[in-house]
Order: sequence, then C-alpha cells, then structure tokens
Amino acid sequence: MAPRLDFTSEAFFRDPPKVIATLRASGPVVATRFPLIGDVWITTTHDATAQVLKDGTIFTLRKEDGDVAGLRWWMPKLIRTIANNMLTMDEPDHSRLRSIVDEAFRRRAIVAMEPRIRAIADGLADQLFASGSPTDLVARYARILPLSVISELLGLPMADRPRFIAWANAMSSLTNIISFFRLLFAFRKMRGYLEEQLQIARNRGGEGLIAELVQVEREGGKITPNEMVSMVFLLLAAGSETTTHLISGSIYELLRNPDLRDWLEEDWSRVGLAVEEFLRFVSPVQFSKPRYVRRDVELDGVRLKKGDRVMVMLAAANMDPAVHDRPEQLDLERKPNRHISFGTGIHFCLGHQLARIEGACALEALFTRWPRLGLAVDPSQIHWRRRPGLRAIAKLPVMAETGGTYDVAAPLARGDRSPAQVN
Repeated sequence: MAPRLDFTSEAFFRDPPKVIATLRASGPVVATRFPLIGDVWITTTHDATAQVLKDGTIFTLRKEDGDVAGLRWWMPKLIRTIANNMLTMDEPDHSRLRSIVDEAFRRRAIVAMEPRIRAIADGLADQLFASGSPTDLVARYARILPLSVISELLGLPMADRPRFIAWANAMSSLTNIISFFRLLFAFRKMRGYLEEQLQIARNRGGEGLIAELVQVEREGGKITPNEMVSMVFLLLAAGSETTTHLISGSIYELLRNPDLRDWLEEDWSRVGLAVEEFLRFVSPVQFSKPRYVRRDVELDGVRLKKGDRVMVMLAAANMDPAVHDRPEQLDLERKPNRHISFGTGIHFCLGHQLARIEGACALEALFTRWPRLGLAVDPSQIHWRRRPGLRAIAKLPVMAETGGTYDVAAPLARGDRSPAQVN
C-alpha cells in the first residue's frame, strides 16, 4: 500500500527528496488521492513518467466521449472552456493548435528577446528595495519579471500589468475547492479582457503574439474563437506562473547556500548550467495533468485498468536515482542533466526557451545588482503555498545585505565536493 501523503503539505514542499523517496519505495506507480482530482495513479520513476507522456494512444488527455480527464462533473462551463486548449488535447487536435502557435512563436524569435528580458530584469532589480527593506522578492521580482515579459511578448498594454498581477495572485491562491470557486471571478474577468484584446487585433492589427495568432488565423489556421481565447489564456498563465516559481525557488536555494552563489558569481557563463539544475531540483511543476487509461496495460510492472486515471509526477522523475547520481543533492555542475521538467513527447513545453532565458537573466541581474542580498528571515520561516501540483514559495523576504536578522549559513564543509554542490 502507498503511504497516504498530503501533496499540499509544508513537509512535502520543504523536503521533496525525502517525501518522494518514501513514495517511490511503494513502487514505480502508486494509487493515491489527489486534491480536486480524486483517485488517481501517480508515477514515481523517470521511465514510467516518460512512458505515459510519450504514449498518446494508451494514455490520453481526453476520455472517449471527449471530456478532459482531469475535469470533474461539478466544474462550471467556464473552466471547461478555458481548459479546451492544446495542453488538454490529443492528436490530431493537439497538432492542429500547436502548429498555429508554433508559427506565431517562430515569427517572434524568442532567443532574440534575451537583451530585452535582461533589461527588464535589470530594471526590476534596481527597484527591488524602492519601498524599503526587507521586501518580498516573489511579489516585487519573481512574479513581475515573467508577467512583464509574456505580456510584452503577447503585445498587451503595459498599463494593464496591474490586472495581470492581480489575476496571477488569484491563480496562485488556488489550494482547495473554496479557493477554486473564488478563482472563477478572476477567470471571467480575464476571459473578457482577452476576448477584447483579440478583437482589437482583428480590427487594427498590432505587435506581439496576439497579432501574430490573428494573422495565422486569417491565413487559414483552423482554430475556433473559443480555442483562440483559451490559447491566449494559456500563454499568459503558463508563460508567467511556473517561471515565477522557478525564479523564486532558485534564488531561495542560492540565498541559503552561500557557496553555490559564490561559485555562480565567479563566472556568470555558468548560469545556463545552473538553471538546468534548478529546473530539476526545484521542479516548479510537480505533476502533469491527469490522463485517461484507454485499455488495460502494464506500466513499469503495475497493472492499470481501462478507465483508470494516471498523473505523472515530474518531481519524482527528476529525483530518480536510476537516472541522476545523488539526486537529493543540488549540483549546479550536473552533467548530463536529464530532468524532465518541461515534459516530453508531443506536449513538450512550448515556452522552454523563454523560461530558460528568464531564469538565467533573473539570477544574473539580481545578484549583480545586489551581491550581498540575504534572507530577512530564517529559512524555517519560508513557507510554500498549499497549491496542489505546483511548488510555489508564498513569500521570500529579502534584505539588501546579508546579516541582520539572522546568520545566513555557516560555510559548507566542502571536503571532496565541488563548491557548486550541496546536500
């Protein structure tokens, strides 16, 4: 029997390697209950995770009647409409929508945006303590950077940024059924706003991904009006929320491990390597969306029946000792790094380049501007949102200089370890 675990608990988010190791001891695929989803199988190994993500014929995101596998009967129509996006579609609909957004992304040249992303990060770093010290790094930096980048990429007005921040905060507050229904109000506002922006782009054109999507639509891209709204909603939400928690989680690890930060600051050309390890170790997205088992199948030695639901645990795949040497150790020099944080198969994350660039720019800009940045509280006082499936630091109080409220951390006894490694 699998241990009963609370996937929204402080213990789970504070020490994922320990909890995941306990879970994996029950098997490569275990039965459990997941918040809002209900009874579901979850994978605990890299191989089982990859098999589910790659096999879109046995493990599908839609039921045979077309319903999304993760939606419950009591969920309102608005949620079903928003969920009708390429992340919840199987073939051939997935490729139909993915090709449209792929074409729009190609026209925007994401890699060429790096100087602009760094400029945004530099500006936010400069203003980090404009309202005083200490300050919440999540609210003033980690959330604002990806929201600014994705809204600029989409071509949304800068004056509307406060709306995006409010909506993002509402999405982050999703922890249970009560907060789920509170979130509906924000979703309604957001949908109406995006419909308006799409209509403006259809009437007047413009700059950004929304205008590019409208152009692809005009050129014969097969997409319904509701699918277009869901697409832009997905780009705005997914393009900001998960990167927020990658940035805050990475900074938290560096602040509580000074040796790692010193190693990185010695040579910022290492930052790309470090971001890959933070993607693995922090694992902001802990679980995939549920999938529906289309026929009886054996998954890594475990029998699943037709009609069962399965969720891959990306965080567990990233901590699999069969793939990663000493996975519980944060090693910024890890090579090769076979993390699966962006998924695999046809649903491999569309925004992986953008997330990597934002993560690297965020770290370099912040610690270049504030080389003595420190936590304003003891690490034991840092808490995570009780958000199922997402590892999200609620607040990260920082001060301009290390020292003051507490001693950051004694230098690590390195022994035969690299300064870029820590247990």
